[in-house]
Amino acid sequence: MDRRTFLTAAGTGAAALSLGAVTAPSAQAATPPDPRLLHHWFRDTYRSLEAMTTDFGLVTDKIDLSGPGAPAQSVQPSPTNIGCGLWSTVAAAGLGVIGEAAMIRSLTRTVAAVEKLERHHGFWLNWYDAHDGSVLTQWPGTGDPVRPFLSSVDNAWLVTGLRIAADAAPALRARIGRILATADWSYFYTPYDPADPVAGPGQLRGGVWTDTDEPTPHHYGALNTEPRMASYLGIADGSLPRDHYWHLLRTMLPEHEQEQKPGGGYVTVDGVRVWNGHYTHRGRKVVPTWGGSMFEALMVPLFVPEPEWSPRAWGLTHHRYVRAQIDHGLREAEYGYWGFSPSNVPEGGYQEYGVDALGMAVDGHASNTDRTHTTDGEPLPAPSAFTNGVVTPHASFLALPYAGREAVANLRALERDFGAYEDGLGFRDSVNVSTGRVSDFMLALDQGMVIAALAQQLRPGLLQRPFRTGGFRARVRPLLERERFSI
Repeated sequence: MDRRTFLTAAGTGAAALSLGAVTAPSAQAATPPDPRLLHHWFRDTYRSLEAMTTDFGLVTDKIDLSGPGAPAQSVQPSPTNIGCGLWSTVAAAGLGVIGEAAMIRSLTRTVAAVEKLERHHGFWLNWYDAHDGSVLTQWPGTGDPVRPFLSSVDNAWLVTGLRIAADAAPALRARIGRILATADWSYFYTPYDPADPVAGPGQLRGGVWTDTDEPTPHHYGALNTEPRMASYLGIADGSLPRDHYWHLLRTMLPEHEQEQKPGGGYVTVDGVRVWNGHYTHRGRKVVPTWGGSMFEALMVPLFVPEPEWSPRAWGLTHHRYVRAQIDHGLREAEYGYWGFSPSNVPEGGYQEYGVDALGMAVDGHASNTDRTHTTDGEPLPAPSAFTNGVVTPHASFLALPYAGREAVANLRALERDFGAYEDGLGFRDSVNVSTGRVSDFMLALDQGMVIAALAQQLRPGLLQRPFRTGGFRARVRPLLERERFSI
C-alpha cells in the first residue's frame, strides 16, 4: 500500500490536517498549544520512563510493546538513558505529576546506582546491565562482543541529568558533586595546533576504547550537533578553553567536499579565524547540522537557552531549521507529515533520519528508510521517490518553541491517522507514513527529549536552571552573545 492509497483508506482528513498545519493563517499559527493536552502527553510519557526504569534505578534503552502484558524492558542502558531518567523525574515533580518525596526517592536510587557503575577517567562506559550495573561484555540477544567505550556525547547527557538532579535535590548535591569531580572533559580534547589544525583541531574526540586507550579517529567538528553539550559543559567548568567554541565548524571549509557549497566568509573572533559559513534551503540561510536531523540541532537548547542568549544567531537558525523540516515533509517529499530524526525503524532496527540538504555529510541522513538523497544544484527527486518515509514524534516536540501550533497538529495527525499514541505511555517511537506501520518500541532517549520539550513548554526554565548560572553564565553565555552567523 503506497502513501496515497493508505491516506485514502485512512480518510481524507489525514492529509488535510497535516497540510493545514503549515498553511494556516499566521494569526492562528501564533495560537499557543493547549496546555491541558501537553500536560496529558507529559503525564503519559513520564509513565513510559517509569516503565523503562529497573529496580536497580537505571533506565533501559527501550521498551517493547509488541507482546502481551506489560512492556518488555531491554537489558542495556547507556549514560544518555540514565540522564534522561534523572531529568524526567525532576520535570515530573516540577509539573506536579509526582510529589517531591517521590522525586527524592527516585533520584536517590538512581544516584546510588550511578555511584556503583564502573568508570574510567571519571566517565561512564556506554553499556551496562540495567538490573545490576555490571558492564556488558556481550550484546543482549546476539551474544556479540561489546568493546568497552567512553562516549563524549553520551557522557555529556548523563552529566546534564546529574546537574539537574543536584539543582532539584539539595540533599544530593554533595554526593553528585563528588561523582562529577573527576569528570574532566580535557580527556576527550585535542588542543588546537595552528601548525597542523588537522591533527590538532581544538575539538573533542568521539570517544575512547578503554581496553586499549585508543581514541576514535574522528573528532566532533560540527558546531550545530548534539555533542556541543559536552563542549558547553567543559567550557563552563573550565576544563576546556573558551576558544574551543570557535574551532567548531559552522559548515565545513568551502574547499572541502560537503553536501552544499557554503556561503559566508572568514571572520576573526577572540583572536580565532573562523569560517562563518551557511547553507541555503528553499531561500532560507541556515547553519547545517552534520546529518540533517532534528535532534542534532534542537536537543541542546532544551537545556542551554541558546535562542535567548543568541537571538540573532542561534535563535534565528533554530527557527529556520524547523521550517526546513516542515517544508521537506509537506512540500518536497509530500509525505503529509514531518519531523525527521534518528529513531527506531518501524519494521525493526534503528536508523538515522533527517533532511539530507540540512546536513554537511554528503548523502547524510535521508527522511526515508530507502535512503532517497538530494544533490545540491540538481532538481529534487520527485515526491514519489521518497518511499518508506519515517516520521518520529520526538522531532515535533523539539519544534514546539519554534512552530508550536504546527507541531501539535502534526502530532495529532500521527495519533489520529496511524494510532501512534499508546494510552498511558505516550507516542510510539516512529511511523512509516508510506505504509502506516507504527513502531513497536519506545526509546528512552526519544521519550526523554519529549519530556524535556514538554517541561520547557509548560514551565519554561524548569530544567535550565543549572545551565543559566555559574560557568554557563560566566563563560558560555558571552560566547553565544558574540556569535554572529552569516545568515
